[in-house]
Amino acid sequence: MTSEEAAARVAALPCWSGKVDPQPLSGGMTNRNYLVNDRAQRFVVRLGDDIPLHGILRFNERAASRAAHAAGVSPPVVYAEHGVMVLQYIEGKTYTAADIRNNLPRVLDLLKRTHQDIAHHLEGPVLTFWVFHILRGYFSNLRQSHSPRGALLAGLMPRATKLEAAVGDMSLVFSHNDLLAANFIDDGKRLWLIDWDYAGYNSPLFDLGGLASNNEFDERLSESLLQHYFGSINEDLLNRFHAMKCASLLRETMWSI
Repeated sequence: MTSEEAAARVAALPCWSGKVDPQPLSGGMTNRNYLVNDRAQRFVVRLGDDIPLHGILRFNERAASRAAHAAGVSPPVVYAEHGVMVLQYIEGKTYTAADIRNNLPRVLDLLKRTHQDIAHHLEGPVLTFWVFHILRGYFSNLRQSHSPRGALLAGLMPRATKLEAAVGDMSLVFSHNDLLAANFIDDGKRLWLIDWDYAGYNSPLFDLGGLASNNEFDERLSESLLQHYFGSINEDLLNRFHAMKCASLLRETMWSI
């Protein structure tokens, strides 16, 4: 779909009150995003098909987005059809890694609500996001496509197996699984968490490890992260956290390859 065709599809959606002029938004590696003004309100339109290789299935994204809104975590979905989701636009500051580090208690309060509340609002089937299963899928796909980084991949997969063993037994919560700073928006009164492409049941350690690795946490801040989330920490928890943090980084590496 060309940019012109994508904008035309957005403009033709039946949810608008009249003629609209979609404006492209930057960002979004798995979607095309547009800003639309209609009825004196602003909306974000996300265009994107399923991407099974990366575990992105749009029925799951819609279910997670709706449940996240019901839990007070994310803006409302105002319209959806195959490959399209329209959400209320949030006016505010998009966070940077420094903002995440400087506002850690607020960020973690929002993350706890994500883990504790969203599952109570989910409807229909949803996915599980297990990073080691995803890594095995990436490895298989890249091997079958004869990736020029074959030698590197051969060395990475045994490490993934060791990391999975180090993570050990886990509890499941409904997780975001893509905690980049840009997915947090501060409207001046509260924080919002957006973009549920990779959402699914997972260990809370993956969101915590991803938050730390994506936002340049040092050792002291990582321990503060765990202390705030769990109330107390011990050596076993630290080891499992660091294993999951490494798995998060490995997933980003394999994703990029």
